[in-house]
Amino acid sequence: MLKPVPFASFSSVLRRCARSVRLLAAAVLLTGSGAVAAESLTTVSSGNLPALPAQIAPAGLVHVDGRLVALSGDQAWTLSADNTAWEPVRMPAMAPGRAFTASAGIAGRTYLLEGPGALSDALQPVTLRAGALVLDSPVPLPQRMGNAQVAAFNDGLFVIGSDTTGTLQLYRRGATAAAAWQHLEQVPASGVPRAMQAQKGALYLAMGVAGQPDQLWRRNADASWQQVASPDGTIVAGSMRALGQAHLLMLVKDGSGVTHARTFHTITDAWTTLETPVAADPQAVTAWGNGLAWATAGATGSQLQYAEMQGGKHLLRWLDWTVIGIYLLAMLGMGFYFYLKDQNASTADFFVGGRSIPFWAAGISLYATNTSSISFIAIPAKAFDTNWQYLTNNLIAVVGLMFVAVWIVPLLRRLDLMSVFSYLETRFHPAIRMLSSALCIVMQIGSRMSVILFLPALAISTITGVDVVWSIMLMGVFTIIYSTVGGSKAVIWTDVVQVIVMFGGALFAIGFIFLQTGGDMPQLLSAAAAEDKTKLFDFSFDLTKATVWGFIFLVVFDVVLTFPKDQVLMQRTLSTRSDKEAGRSIWAFAAIMIPGGFVFYGIGTALWMYYRNNPERLNPLLPIDATFPLFIAAELPAGVTGLIIAGIFAAAMSTLSSIINSISTLVSVDFYQKLVKNPNDKTAVRVAEWSGVGVGLIGIGIALVMSRYDIHSLFDVSIELAGLLGGGFAGAYTLGMFTRRANAQGVAIGVAGSVLITLVCWSMDLVHPYFYLAISILLCIVIGYVASLFFPAPTRSLKGLTIYSDTPAEAAAP
Repeated sequence: MLKPVPFASFSSVLRRCARSVRLLAAAVLLTGSGAVAAESLTTVSSGNLPALPAQIAPAGLVHVDGRLVALSGDQAWTLSADNTAWEPVRMPAMAPGRAFTASAGIAGRTYLLEGPGALSDALQPVTLRAGALVLDSPVPLPQRMGNAQVAAFNDGLFVIGSDTTGTLQLYRRGATAAAAWQHLEQVPASGVPRAMQAQKGALYLAMGVAGQPDQLWRRNADASWQQVASPDGTIVAGSMRALGQAHLLMLVKDGSGVTHARTFHTITDAWTTLETPVAADPQAVTAWGNGLAWATAGATGSQLQYAEMQGGKHLLRWLDWTVIGIYLLAMLGMGFYFYLKDQNASTADFFVGGRSIPFWAAGISLYATNTSSISFIAIPAKAFDTNWQYLTNNLIAVVGLMFVAVWIVPLLRRLDLMSVFSYLETRFHPAIRMLSSALCIVMQIGSRMSVILFLPALAISTITGVDVVWSIMLMGVFTIIYSTVGGSKAVIWTDVVQVIVMFGGALFAIGFIFLQTGGDMPQLLSAAAAEDKTKLFDFSFDLTKATVWGFIFLVVFDVVLTFPKDQVLMQRTLSTRSDKEAGRSIWAFAAIMIPGGFVFYGIGTALWMYYRNNPERLNPLLPIDATFPLFIAAELPAGVTGLIIAGIFAAAMSTLSSIINSISTLVSVDFYQKLVKNPNDKTAVRVAEWSGVGVGLIGIGIALVMSRYDIHSLFDVSIELAGLLGGGFAGAYTLGMFTRRANAQGVAIGVAGSVLITLVCWSMDLVHPYFYLAISILLCIVIGYVASLFFPAPTRSLKGLTIYSDTPAEAAAP
């Protein structure tokens, strides 16, 4: 008989095993990667601008109407369009003893702070007209202010300066001529303001403090002031400017008297020194391209230099392309495998996998379909930028999915549907079914397919140099082929593989970051928690924030009430073997959502820790959403970069294949089989295959158009379209499933009324576009139910069509 191992001995064994596993993991992770070099990913281009024949005044470099203007007393010059010469311009004489001390631009106008000496008492609007610098009517400050600074922020001008008692006061004024000054607060910092700039929703103030390094203060969105990391030097007056979405660039003189260009990352509070030092003390500084231009004193006038940041591309290596190629070929192979296996497939085989899909595979496919490449890129960026509060949505959504699994899915599953819109015909009228199906097709192509294709392609192109067109074509064409030839089975089983690829790459990235930072997990998590980077719940009632109450509201409308009409998701549950397995697929989906959410939000927090320690590895010119793609391309070893880009492709292709398969199902089931006399299974499958090809090509075409135009406006339109036209039919399902009194006439009125009223809200910009879906659903429910009361109650049997128990008559019916 074996003797029990003592606990201490057992613990020792565990520690040794853990140490061995950790060393093995480190060896695997670091193979081929080498140590991360502490060098900047951006280069600095510097040079000289034409010299001026006079000495520039302090704050004498400004931008007016898009032109660089130099000021010296009552003289002014503009830099020529080719940057080769200064051209003198006329300027009205100023009153004796008055000078310009700072400047800011807003709404196409430039404002100069003006006053006697170091005091300021007015904002002077200035324009260029017919070769002359024109000073418009000045805007008096609310009081005379010492060492004042001005900045443009949130459609307003902010001025800070010392009052007669030496206390710093902050004022705001709108950009319109009739706007009045508003006193905001007394600033808790003390010292001499050197520069002020807005960046990433906050106002930043550089403060000079006697006998100490300058301080940097941040005014947050809630009007609270917070001191952030010190620049460890003296910030040159007026040199602060915003760069990209999260950086501040400024000139800082260190303790030895040498001036450097330095960047401050507003998310990680980390400083980086650029490689080009400034030769002499700047007299005046202004923005120049993606950098700064400054003037220094010369023998006969001012000498002007500039330094501009430039980002590079991180080209994929042959091993990366090999991994991506293997992944794409594997997806094609799975599609053709199911094509050869089911060459004589019936409509049930093609559309719902012959209702033979195991619940766990359907659940994984549900997760893959719901997690697009946008989530793969945007969720880590969101956690990197803020915290984990949006993960609350996943946790609450699980509760909503429980309701769906218990009440909604069994109801639709036992009706033996292929198109979820068949329910609307059985419950109400064929016209409601066909119209809702048509609108669903339009929204899926316009609101989801094209955006899901374009956004990851744009992110990958921005970092790696892979052309956007090629990324779109690779994802689109390969997805069209395997999803149309293999049908629903190919889509679901490739989803399973794609989730494995996606999670494999994500977990590798977390492990790699952990090893590169050189700390242990509790220490890293403690540092992140100290900065609220892992904050999860917000129980406040502030509707402008991501609160628990807001997510409950969102889940009710975006999960519970819209799930029944989502053909893309419902088709997975309809493919399972039984009602019980259909419900279990939802439970499996819910079980993956929580750990999946922690993985992707964890990547964001890990990125925050990595770039806090290595701020020079950031590219200030890239948007925040490019943070994870940047890390993938710049930091990971060859082959692993390809694996994770394959994961991005997988996240996109899993959603795309589900959309293509679902839309082709709707075209065949809701239109071909309803409109054609004597339809047959073989032709129905062929119609679905060719419609899948057509839908995929249209999605690729729209994505290519988006690559040539303004993505932001088109993306906003897609969100608005989904809310404006989709909410009404979600309300129709709610009325059908949760009431017995609703009838076809009332529902038709409810759908039409909700669409019209929501369109009015849209035309008047009454609410944010993300509220359109909830508004439309609520309107349809209320209007549809009230309108139903004016028509006779349904006379047809509602057996199995509502969540309520059958009446005795319905129970007795066959």
